[in-house]
Amino acid sequence: MNTIEQKKTVLQSVSQFFVTLLQRYLPDPFIFAIVLTFVVFLFVMPSTGQGPMQVVNAWAGGFWNLLSFSMQMAMVVVTGHAMASAPAFKRKLAMLAGVATTPGQAIILVTVISAMACWVNWGFGLVVGAIFAREIAARVKGVDYRLLIASAYSGFLFWHGGLSGSIPLSIAGGKNIEAVTNGAVTAAIPTSETIFSPMNLTILAVMFVTIPLLNRLMHPAPQDTITIDAELLEEQVVDVVEKENMTPAERLENSRILSLALGVMGFAYIIYYFVTKGFALNLNIVNFTFLFAAILLHGTPKSLLNSISQGARNCSGILLQFPFYAGIMGMMTATGDSGASLAGVISQAFVSISNETTFPLFTFLSAGIVNFFVPSGGGQWAVQAPIMMPAGAALGVDAAKTAMAIAWGDAWTNMIQPFWALPALAIAGLGAKDVMGYCLMALIGSGVIICLGFLIF
Repeated sequence: MNTIEQKKTVLQSVSQFFVTLLQRYLPDPFIFAIVLTFVVFLFVMPSTGQGPMQVVNAWAGGFWNLLSFSMQMAMVVVTGHAMASAPAFKRKLAMLAGVATTPGQAIILVTVISAMACWVNWGFGLVVGAIFAREIAARVKGVDYRLLIASAYSGFLFWHGGLSGSIPLSIAGGKNIEAVTNGAVTAAIPTSETIFSPMNLTILAVMFVTIPLLNRLMHPAPQDTITIDAELLEEQVVDVVEKENMTPAERLENSRILSLALGVMGFAYIIYYFVTKGFALNLNIVNFTFLFAAILLHGTPKSLLNSISQGARNCSGILLQFPFYAGIMGMMTATGDSGASLAGVISQAFVSISNETTFPLFTFLSAGIVNFFVPSGGGQWAVQAPIMMPAGAALGVDAAKTAMAIAWGDAWTNMIQPFWALPALAIAGLGAKDVMGYCLMALIGSGVIICLGFLIF
């Protein structure tokens, strides 16, 4: 049957150009990590005066520095998958997904839900966005699956301007702030001047309107749309043993009492945590909540084990690639006899061309570049704060504004850095090259908004 081709808009044509380009030339994220490793290796030596073996030692020395974080991220994928695959949770998710009936509505709804969730907590948002996108894909006919997952990931733009932003929370706590900023900041900076500042709230508000619309307008014409068969998103059904035929061991494996008792114990702590510490979300409590919600929702240990087993298959990219990024971070932060690191050299280059007006903008851009090689909010703060904060103070730039420029730069280039996309891609069953063309458009759109925000305020 012949399909009449729909005329494309300019935005559809541009986005399809980038999608095709990156699908053709963007390698697997592991190859991307290898290329970054050699690029940093070659640039570190002339920039810092280190010899080849010094750089190799820095690389190997940092290689295992993200082991704890890697396990946390693997648990994000596994526990999020376990919770989402529970029948009771899927029914609730299906009700919310039912709000969208057209591809355009689906794209906007996924982007909004993901952005809101990431603003609350980045780990929570990464999982919820991808899970919700899968559910939408199974229910809305004609929606492009690649764009749907890219839309879910675009919500990650909002995280560092939100409640779990590591940089604004670090300076609000005031711990070691004087040492980290080389004496530029001596007292804690409240979140009223960072997360809840007029500048930050304005950037968030404008992006909250424009990014969902941008994603919606990028939806391919029917002839270019790639959908997914809903059956492929269904969980593998495991044969259930009849109760009368169960052995004593199988009765334990299928015991609802065991799951209920364990779930009650877990949620007793969860309630205690939030009562005593307030709404202080971090990866550990997010994973803990996901896990014990899954235990209760699945009803039996056997059902949970089957779901965990399927979810664990999605963690290979995280387990393989995160150590290489830790090695890259080790090279980026290693200093030679001059005391300079490559991350520091990049930051200083932007400082040298800045004035009071342009400094926040160039700080944002430098943070975006450094984030390619140090894809960690805390790591980026440790690298750039000692350089950018004193430079900003010398130019008379407000310390909170400089800190938020680093924070937004860290969030911005995540759109084309596969490191953070791995959990979402694992849940979705896609590769980085499937979504990065659309994410590049989100990068451009958000970059314009953020740059204007720093120039206007």
